[in-house]
Amino acid sequence: FTTLIPALIMGNTVICKPPKLGTLLYRPLLKIFRDCFPPGVVNFVYGRGANIISPLMTSGKIDVLAFIGTSKIADTIKKQHPKPHRLRSVLGLDAKNPAILLPDADLDLAVKECLLGTLSYNGQRCTALKLLFVHQKIADVFLSKFAQAIRDLNMGMPWSPGVQITPMPEADKTGYLTELVADAVKLGARVINEAGGKTAKSLFYPAVLYPVNEQMRVYHEEQFGPVIPVIPFTDLEIPIRYIEESNYGQQVSIFSNNPDEIAALVDPLVNQVSRVNINSQCQRGPDIFPFTGRKDSAEGTLSVSDALRVFSIRTLVAAKENEINKEVLAGIVKERKSNFLSTDFIF
Repeated sequence: FTTLIPALIMGNTVICKPPKLGTLLYRPLLKIFRDCFPPGVVNFVYGRGANIISPLMTSGKIDVLAFIGTSKIADTIKKQHPKPHRLRSVLGLDAKNPAILLPDADLDLAVKECLLGTLSYNGQRCTALKLLFVHQKIADVFLSKFAQAIRDLNMGMPWSPGVQITPMPEADKTGYLTELVADAVKLGARVINEAGGKTAKSLFYPAVLYPVNEQMRVYHEEQFGPVIPVIPFTDLEIPIRYIEESNYGQQVSIFSNNPDEIAALVDPLVNQVSRVNINSQCQRGPDIFPFTGRKDSAEGTLSVSDALRVFSIRTLVAAKENEINKEVLAGIVKERKSNFLSTDFIF
């Protein structure tokens, strides 16, 4: 709705395809949209994306594409438009946001923020922390505290009080996460937290993998779930090089109390990602800060003002300044002869 509502505010008709998971959550809104807008202004379509979206795009009648998903699917959708130069897009795509923990980091704060960053919503957020680079000097202490924090989490159904880890919504997700863990263990990593990686139907207990290296799938793939790879380092070039070479460029978190160390990281990283978080998890808040990304992580920017702009084209009516034109324009506005030339604003 960070795109649907701005599109309506700017006078567009909207076609919305709900996601394949959680579609019923849209049902209470259907009557509201029906009662608030004329027929044809807000439209909901259902079905497989390949069957529903393709005919819409090939029609050439889509002016703006707002999409949250993978960059691969976004590219496939965009290529179907017969005139791609006329298609504007605002896309929230893949991300593999890392955290970098330096030797002087406040470990209690880092554990708290990394726990939220990796495991809130089961780690199934584009803004989740999906890779932790931890300096070798503090790795053992951090991992001990982090494993204990995970042990204190409650696992169960989402409607139960105090539950933080819930079942995966996708039927095959636990299988994929288990494959990532097995691959990492085969290549030398250990599951360092008790019961890490255990499954019960669609429940997957968080697994902290250490030490992870670039040979492992979980180092490169966006796990989008409660598998937490931890990479030890002594040279800052290791996390910097990872971010520079990564296809992803959304956010990064830095944990340190040293201004010099933070500054030395900020300067190279702001050219690789769109948000550098100091001593906090990665997160979004387009009503406060612009939300975007680089590389394969995004196209366009979401904020209160940017969302309105992406669904509109700046158009103006111009007239030379003389008495005749002043009289003509004043008459149009005063007598409300034009919706465009009007001083009746919604803001």
